[in-house]
Amino acid sequence: MNNPTWNTKLLSTLVMALVLAACKSTPMVDKPAAVEDKSPSAAQAATKPAEAAVADTSAVKEVVIDGNATANANNPLKDPSNILSKRNIYFDFDSDAVKAEFRPMIEAHAKYLLANRTAKVILQGNTDERGTREYNLSLGQRRSVAVKKSLNLLGVQDAQIETVSFGEEKATAACADEACAKQNRRADIVYENE
Repeated sequence: MNNPTWNTKLLSTLVMALVLAACKSTPMVDKPAAVEDKSPSAAQAATKPAEAAVADTSAVKEVVIDGNATANANNPLKDPSNILSKRNIYFDFDSDAVKAEFRPMIEAHAKYLLANRTAKVILQGNTDERGTREYNLSLGQRRSVAVKKSLNLLGVQDAQIETVSFGEEKATAACADEACAKQNRRADIVYENE
């Protein structure tokens, strides 16, 4: 016959084994994330095998991080010539895919966050005014989460990142043309206490 105590112990052991197996993870720092470049320049480089071995670094600017900076003049986050002062990631219509052109900016912010473990960012998702309020809030959240995932892949921990959606609430103005609407389809990187 079945012993209720024995069944309880067996069930407890199985549950504990499943919990431990679910908690197992491997650190992302040990292996770099694979990122596929689908930009037009990557497609052109693939057609030129001799030139493909040389990386084009003309768009990448070195980020200098000064941990002792307290004045605005020495703060890389506020220096207009530093990539860290750029805070807007723009999206295509009805999309939450982060474009390749914004990777260097996201990488620079990730490097800064990794060097300054107490720094925290709020990623604010925004949309243009097309669509329902509920849909725009959802799309804004997906945009902020897409930037968060990019930062996570670069090693930034969740404790340093908060996501929020404003939907169409922070639109610059009622737009009459596409050029204006493009400015509202974005995720803003805002540092805490700034």
